[in-house]
Order: sequence, then structure tokens, then C-alpha cells
Amino acid sequence: MPAYLLAHDLGTSGNKATLFDSEGKLVKSTVYSYELITKPGNAAEQRADDWWRAVCETTRTLVADIDPHDIAAVSFSGQMMGCLCVDREGEPLYNSLIWADMRSTEQAEYIRRNIDETKYYGITGHRISASDSITKLMWIRDNLPEIYAKTYKMLNAKDYIIYKLTGRFVTEYSDASSTCLLDLNTLTWSDEIIKVSGLDGSKLPELLRSVDVAGKVNAEAAALTGLCEGTPVVCGGGDGCCAAVGTGVVKEGIANCCLGTSSWISLAAKKLVCDEKMTVFNFAHIVPGYCLPTGTMQTGGGSLSWAVSALFKSIDGQPAFDKKDIYATVEKEASASPAGAGGLLFLPYLMGERSPRWNDKARGAFIGLTMGHGRGDMLRAVMEGVGMNLDIILKTFESAGNDIRELTLVGGGARNKIWQRILCDIFGIQVNVPNYLEEATSMGAAITAGVGVGLFENFDAVNKFIKITESSTPDPETVKTYKELKKLFDKAYYYNEPLFAEI
Repeated sequence: MPAYLLAHDLGTSGNKATLFDSEGKLVKSTVYSYELITKPGNAAEQRADDWWRAVCETTRTLVADIDPHDIAAVSFSGQMMGCLCVDREGEPLYNSLIWADMRSTEQAEYIRRNIDETKYYGITGHRISASDSITKLMWIRDNLPEIYAKTYKMLNAKDYIIYKLTGRFVTEYSDASSTCLLDLNTLTWSDEIIKVSGLDGSKLPELLRSVDVAGKVNAEAAALTGLCEGTPVVCGGGDGCCAAVGTGVVKEGIANCCLGTSSWISLAAKKLVCDEKMTVFNFAHIVPGYCLPTGTMQTGGGSLSWAVSALFKSIDGQPAFDKKDIYATVEKEASASPAGAGGLLFLPYLMGERSPRWNDKARGAFIGLTMGHGRGDMLRAVMEGVGMNLDIILKTFESAGNDIRELTLVGGGARNKIWQRILCDIFGIQVNVPNYLEEATSMGAAITAGVGVGLFENFDAVNKFIKITESSTPDPETVKTYKELKKLFDKAYYYNEPLFAEI
């Protein structure tokens, strides 16, 4: 009898539901889009009912062609750093303030005035930021006191769906760590941080592990989704943490790099990486016993997308190539440029920067541009600039004692073969590209479900799901070239840092 694992990835633009079999094969997937509500003052909200409607509809679509009794478990990957206030009956009291909502800057400043940021970083694994759930719930308290008073629990996206399926108010460690109310050293809600914030700690949900079965699908949810009553619901995790599992980052020595619009590097580690400059941040990992140090830059793949858009237009502003041909041309022209792009540097700070600079005033720049440089040099410089920026994150992990032997590359940018090569030589380690580039989060949730119900013995089951289709090993001479260039890259940033503040 076949056994299926159903994974829901509750993202910002929609829910992607994916059905895998127990051998790791992707059987079917579907997407349901929902609205992002933006308002003046850096507000970004979503309706929890839209999430539930998306889960119900996509589930019905996926189970239509199979016997739902064959679904071994349901689990989730979900957007993190949200704040959804619900009452005792689980009814949303207000739209969810999602990760992109930045209206709680005053609350972040309040925390900063009342606790040393280094101490906060050591407890939560994060810098103080208006992006985190803690400041969002404080904003609700300060601006919507009637909502706060009625709030029974604060939930993240996937936690709300778990409640709808099972009737339980729970979260798990990875999502809890994105609230900045969790002590990552003890995996308990932090009394000290709760006290500093002035929040009511009873409004936080019960803590479970990602692999724990939160409950079983109840009769009402079964009728709405097409699932069988009694189907196990495994907690799953935050989207970045699920992506780590789905790329094989389930033990020490392996990192992943996602080359999406924003780009990040994560690794599985036994200890938090809390460097003096607070370069990176930390989540609790889905894999029990591990944390997930992470560094996210604002415009990784986004830098190349910008460059392609700017450089591949004719004089009338229209694309100079058919879209399907542009990226083949990008690879060809960038490949013709030597390592170092003929002395051209690119600072990839087109939207300010998170890791590793943490400077919202940072700006992008080409440095060293001459009449001798062409489009291929500029394209290569962009790829190299992103790589050198990511390498600062990687070296921060290594300086904390993590021996990283290989890295798995996913996201849209991973299709670019010259960029694979560039990153391999900048990082100085083996870079692998798997068969699935856009399924890591769903895959991570499915694997977590399988471990949670005993279908898989452990997270090594990821080897059933992903196959490495390409590998690059560093070229010693190019590694030397980039080692020297990285020094200039750092100098270029710090020399221009005072100017950025004035622009």
C-alpha cells in the first residue's frame, strides 16, 4: 500500500501544497494564491482565513486522485516572524502582522533601551528588530489594547492551520525562535525577555518539537479538506528551517545557499553562532539537538535580476532579447570575463543590507569601471560581488568552529552554471546542485512529517528525496585570485560606508 506525505508551504504570496510518496518522489503539487495587504507606515498583513481556505482547497485537489487513507501524515513549512492574535475559540481577532510588517519600530527601540543588545542576542540568537513577533505583539498591545486584551494566544501561520486541523494551540521551536521570545539556550520561553517586553507570557502557545505529532485531523477539518479524520498532523517548521532540511542540512559539515531574490546561507550546528559583530542570526533547527545559524542578504539573486533588466534593453527601453534567451546569453558573456571581471568590483547593496553589514543605508556600486569593461564583465562582477558578500557569512560560521566541507545550492540562481563555478571558487569548498531547486521547503516539511510518524528512522531520509546532479570543486588558482579580491571588496565597502549615510 502506498504511503503519502502531504506538505503545505504557507508563503507570502500563497500556499504551495505538495504530495510526496514514501520513496521521496514528488507526486503532485498545486498552488493557491492569496492577498498581501499593505498599508501606510510599513504595514503588511494577511487574513488567516485566506490561509485556511488555501489549505482546504489545495488539499482537496491533491487527494482527489488518491485514497486519503494512504496519507501517513500532514505537515507544514510556514512564513516566520508573524503575529496572529486569536481568542479562546481560535478565531482571529485581527489580520496577521506578517514578517514584512515593520511598523513596530518604537517597540524595538523600547527593548533596545531596556536590555543590552548583546545580551538579547545571546538569549534569542537575533538582533533587536521590528521584523520580529515580539515587537509586533507589543504594537498590538500599545495600539489596539482591546485586541490584546481578548488575545488568548499569538500564533504563526502554520500554527493557526494546526489549530484548525486539530484544535490545539501549539508552536514548535523553529517558529518560536523567530518570535525572539524563546531562549535558544534552553528552548523555553524566556522569562527575562518577556519581562523586558512587558508582554503577558500566557499568550504564548505550548512548545513542541518540529517532529512531534500535534494532534489528529478532527471531523470538521476532515469534511472541509477531504482528509481522513484521525490523520496525524506533524508540527513541521519555519520556511527557512524546512528549506535547510530539504537541502540535506541535517548534520554538521553541510551548509545550504539559496539564491533567490534575497539569498542566504544556513548550516546545522550544535552551538549558536553569536559573533561580536552580530553578523548572523540563529534559529532552532527542525532536527532535534541542532540550531540553524543563518545569514540573509537583501539582494542576492535580486542583484543579478536587476543587472539583467538594466543591461539587456535596447535604446527604446524594450528587452533586446527574447526572455528565454537572455540567461543563456548572460552565462555566455559572463563566462568570457576572467575571474575578477578585469578589475571590476560590485557592491550588492541595492536595498540596504542585512547580513553581513546590517546597514539599511548601504547602496550598490560598481567600482573600477573603465572604457575597457563590457556587459560580460559587469554581469560577472555582480555574481562575484554577491558571492563575496555571502562568503563573509560563511567565514563567520567557520570562525565559530564549524567545519563546512560542502554546500548545496538551490533557488533560481542555482541554474546558472557560471555562478555555480564562481561561488565554488569564492567559498573554496565543494558546491552541489540537487535535482529539485524550488521544492526544498515543501520537501523539508514532508521529511519532517515522515520522521514524526516513524515512516523514516531519521533525517537521513533526505537522501531518498534529493539527488545531486552537479558538483563543482574549487580551482586552487582561482581560489587564490578571489582571496585577494575579497580584501578589496571589504575595503570598497568600508571606504564608502560614510558616503552611503550622506546619499
